[in-house]
Amino acid sequence: MILIVYFQPFIHGQYQLYPNHWNVPYSIFQYTDTHCCWTEIRNGDQEKKGEINDSPIGSVVGAALGLLAFMLAFTFQIVDSRYGHRKELLLEEVTAIRRTYLQAGLVPEPYRSSSRNLLTEYTQLRIELAKDARPAELEKVKTRSQHILDSLWDYSEKLASQDRSSEAYSLYTSSVNDLVDIYNQRITYTFEYRIPTAILLVLFIITLFSMFLLGFQFGISGSKNSILAVFIAVIFSSVMFLILALDRPETGIMKLNQSPITTLYKQLHAK
Repeated sequence: MILIVYFQPFIHGQYQLYPNHWNVPYSIFQYTDTHCCWTEIRNGDQEKKGEINDSPIGSVVGAALGLLAFMLAFTFQIVDSRYGHRKELLLEEVTAIRRTYLQAGLVPEPYRSSSRNLLTEYTQLRIELAKDARPAELEKVKTRSQHILDSLWDYSEKLASQDRSSEAYSLYTSSVNDLVDIYNQRITYTFEYRIPTAILLVLFIITLFSMFLLGFQFGISGSKNSILAVFIAVIFSSVMFLILALDRPETGIMKLNQSPITTLYKQLHAK
């Protein structure tokens, strides 16, 4: 019995690192294709069957698949936790924008109107980024967002120079500072934090050898279970696909619900 295994990687991505920022992967999940086939070769007129005891192989396959399931659960827990934290940061950012917008009413003109106009534009940028997270658009939004935050902080510095004892100015400055902190956290968690490459590599190796052993077991059993093999491959590759989709929100496959930020923009734009 000769085993033939054909395995194509489930992930294709390009990493580009530029000074002071990350350009995250933008080509991923091109295909998932795991395929096993088995070929029997006859020696003369007799088939060579039953010469290998598949009991030890079954134990090894069970251990390999168990380890693979553990690694998938471990990796999924990482991305699920990060996904939940991104949702929390979205709500925190909506709250920070609204608070800053309201407290901008405590400062005099022209800082009041200018701050509110900048916050409305800042909210719109968040919505645009959720719709289109391509690298070029991401850099454009990050640059403009940083400029808006720098302008708001510049207003805080000018107001503080006028009256450092003003409680109203202090509230405005504190809200701007919170907005800057949340922006940095959202950018980091969404576009920079990734599953470590070592974990992905180990997961790939375990998957490869698990499918190899499973195909070998099917081969020596003397039966062709191609449909069952495809089902198993699809199940495991689907979980991997989900893990990578959660790990890379810029692909647009697993998007956060943007209703809070959209509702906020409509409210600010109507004022």
